[in-house]
Amino acid sequence: MLITPLQLEHEPLLFDEAIPVGGLDYAPDVTQVGPLPVIGRADLIIENRGHRDQVADIRIRAAYHGPFELLCARCVEPVPMQVSGEFDLIYRPQSADAEAGERAITPDETEIGYYEESGLSLEDVVREQVLLSLPSRTLCKEDCKGLCLRCGQNLNLASCKCTSEPDANATGWNALAGLAGTLKSK
Repeated sequence: MLITPLQLEHEPLLFDEAIPVGGLDYAPDVTQVGPLPVIGRADLIIENRGHRDQVADIRIRAAYHGPFELLCARCVEPVPMQVSGEFDLIYRPQSADAEAGERAITPDETEIGYYEESGLSLEDVVREQVLLSLPSRTLCKEDCKGLCLRCGQNLNLASCKCTSEPDANATGWNALAGLAGTLKSK
């Protein structure tokens, strides 16, 4: 759904959308497994910057909730999760603050997003908010055993036949093992 300032000139835009499964590409380890309802409104905020200089900001307030699967950080098995959130965001046209060179921004400006001349995509806003609401690390269970470093067996499901002796090639850290001795001798 594309939201433009022209749509909002006379009244707010109320929306009740359902983003279908596969409608958005979130991240390689995040999958939407059911419809994602998004209910909210968009308003036009005219910012006066001087004589005849106005900027058409778009304010979006909405809530979303839906089923997702995230991959476990240790065993890479899907973990079901209900994701929900609310947001209240302001977007400004990209051209409004486009100046050549670098410039400092105020703390208030860090809270402003930008939209292209064609308008603001509600799906892009929702995708960003869903990703921000997800935990930084997901585990299928607190004591997840993960995968065997040698054969890749999910150790939660079965034990593997690999030996328990450390293998010099099992992890990338072993390449750094000799470095500690050389640093101490200097």
